[in-house]
Amino acid sequence: MSKKSSRVLAFLVVAGLLLAACAPAAAPTSAPAAPEPVTVRVLLMQQAGPTPDENNAIAAEFNKLNPGIAVVIDYVAYDALHDKIVTSMSANPPSYDAFLMDDGWYGEFQKAGYLLDVTSNITQDMKDKVFKSAWGVTSVGDKIYGLPYFLDTKYFFYNEELLKQAGFNEPPKTWEEMLDMAKVIKDKGIAEYPVVWSWAQREAAICDWVVLLTGNGGSMMDANGKPAFNSDKGVETLTWMVKSIDDGLSNPSSVTNVEDNVVSVMQQGNAVFALNWLYMMNAVGFNEKDSKVVGKIKISMMPVFESAAAAGLKSTSINGSMGMSIAAQSPHPDETWKFITYLGSEDVMNRYSANLLPFWESSFTGESLTKLEGLAPVNAVTVPAFQMQFPYAVTRPHLPYYQEASLALQLAMQEALTKVKSPKQALDEAAAKWVELGSK
Repeated sequence: MSKKSSRVLAFLVVAGLLLAACAPAAAPTSAPAAPEPVTVRVLLMQQAGPTPDENNAIAAEFNKLNPGIAVVIDYVAYDALHDKIVTSMSANPPSYDAFLMDDGWYGEFQKAGYLLDVTSNITQDMKDKVFKSAWGVTSVGDKIYGLPYFLDTKYFFYNEELLKQAGFNEPPKTWEEMLDMAKVIKDKGIAEYPVVWSWAQREAAICDWVVLLTGNGGSMMDANGKPAFNSDKGVETLTWMVKSIDDGLSNPSSVTNVEDNVVSVMQQGNAVFALNWLYMMNAVGFNEKDSKVVGKIKISMMPVFESAAAAGLKSTSINGSMGMSIAAQSPHPDETWKFITYLGSEDVMNRYSANLLPFWESSFTGESLTKLEGLAPVNAVTVPAFQMQFPYAVTRPHLPYYQEASLALQLAMQEALTKVKSPKQALDEAAAKWVELGSK
């Protein structure tokens, strides 16, 4: 090789080395970005049952265990829940993948095509360990359209200290006996209005109504599926309600109260008797921050009317249980089902049972029962109360037109309670509206 060629070659080698040194370094190989988690939007109720803080804690647990899913929960008051679901379903996809459902809405929403059929998702373990009555909440015909949420029924609460001040050592067993006691309580100046109710023009009034009507031997529907609440028993029951206000024994605020108002009255020690859902026990009997009557509130069997008691009826109440359902058009049904089964798992329901109890029958037996009673101080009271009262709970009719029917009956009750119409006229008109709705 000539000297000239050698110099050229050397130059090219050096130039190549310089270019390589100046060239940008190759980007390091990196792992592909993790996919964004699937967002599951859930609509729940902000009153009764587990609190928003508790439900948010459950969602946080789930999200941590399932990094590919992000559960986001919105809350509304019960009275806004039905319409919020309907509005959600007008979008495609719907605004919510899952929502809390009252048992009376299942007929309507199933007919509208809102609900995902989850019958095939129900495992044998669920069938064996869950209260059979709980499936009645979320079922229409032989199909299941949701997972039961928590079980609830209305309870009869009384202030034991004030009752004893009036000279009574036991709570009443009949509604007539309760009003007799209330008169003594009022006459002694212990409470101006001894009884408080949830009789506002809301679903709350229907729940109290079902308790009283069935406790008088009446029923909402007859064997042929026709309205029966305007029978003689129904008129008699509503007349009794009106008279209890006229006599100054039931608080007149009852006609504008919902359940949370009843809680407030009881917390202040301004009533001796009340009906409410299980959450009131925690709010009134154990909440030292807000309640003046901690340790003084008891639960007993729901009274019935004397004639029904004579016929052998021991007690009655209303099934206030609810269900968690998935929107039929949800783009994420599998992820949503995974969350609601976590929410409804026996372990989660037991741990968050201070305001509402599990739908797992297996939670109420053997060592599980002992553990459940000890999980929260209130459980030592509410678990035995549930076992005593829930077997007497009846359900509201699963009608496809239930929401409109309920509104008609709410109006009738309000008209009677405020003396706009007689109990008979108001109930007859509501029954006619039910017949009209059923004929469409």
